Amino acid sequence: MELFMIVLPAFLIFLTGYLGQKWIGFEIRSISMAALYLMSPFLAFRTFYANKLTVEYVYITVFCLVLSLVLIVVVLITGFFMKAGRQKMAAMVLGGVFMNSGNYGAPVVLFAFGAVGFEYAVIIMVFQSFLMNTIGLFAASLGGEEETTLKQSLQRVVRMPVLYGAFLGVLLQLLHVSIPPSFMDAISLVADASIPTVMIVLGMQLAVIATKRVEYKYVNAVSVIRMIVSPLLAAAIVSFIPANDLLKDVMILLAAMPAAANTTMFAIQFGTEPDLVSFTTLITTLLSILTIPIVLFFLGG
Repeated sequence: MELFMIVLPAFLIFLTGYLGQKWIGFEIRSISMAALYLMSPFLAFRTFYANKLTVEYVYITVFCLVLSLVLIVVVLITGFFMKAGRQKMAAMVLGGVFMNSGNYGAPVVLFAFGAVGFEYAVIIMVFQSFLMNTIGLFAASLGGEEETTLKQSLQRVVRMPVLYGAFLGVLLQLLHVSIPPSFMDAISLVADASIPTVMIVLGMQLAVIATKRVEYKYVNAVSVIRMIVSPLLAAAIVSFIPANDLLKDVMILLAAMPAAANTTMFAIQFGTEPDLVSFTTLITTLLSILTIPIVLFFLGG
């Protein structure tokens, strides 16, 4: 019941977007662009600026990179045997590779492992956000409605302001630049707005899903990869990383999280099967109510 109470706020935010879209009807793409281009850079800047660099960043970087790359290979092989087209393949990458480590994963870690575990979760969230805003954006762009060349996809990634927000945060931290509290408060206001906005956008998209256009075989395949294959791969990867047991447990638990809400925003932005991506996010989020307690049981949480 306590675990359900941590998951419940996320569902309430999804419901807000869902009901708002049903009752009023918004232009989802515009709200999505505002979150992606205006709010997310502030969140990236604050996260990279405020979280001090430590030696454990190396372990987290290796873990995030290896897990993402192996999951991409698993998704591509699965999509190949399913004869998935360019857009379906990109949508499978978005849903299968990137987990909701921030607005869902971090609170669960806090409940399971306390404040120290939560600090690890925030650092992992930073790297996952970076990968999502590079590899994820690249996949969304490459699988968009308009066929895009490799060069065009890379150009779209380079133009994303969230990357510059992250780099600026790291630079100012390394240079020990002190930001006046009033400016930091303003940055935090915009940053804090990004996560609920992204989740509201997901709820809106769920409200307009035409389920008859969603091919459930792809949803099923991605759900298995995200909720079962991912944590198993994470457990194998951390066995080779000389990190402490708590960090390993946090890594495995976050790898078991459902598909990231941000992937729906990317899919909407580039027209990369947004119905399939958002429906996959919904299904994996619902499944996580059952799968996360199982993972915690095996971790001894």
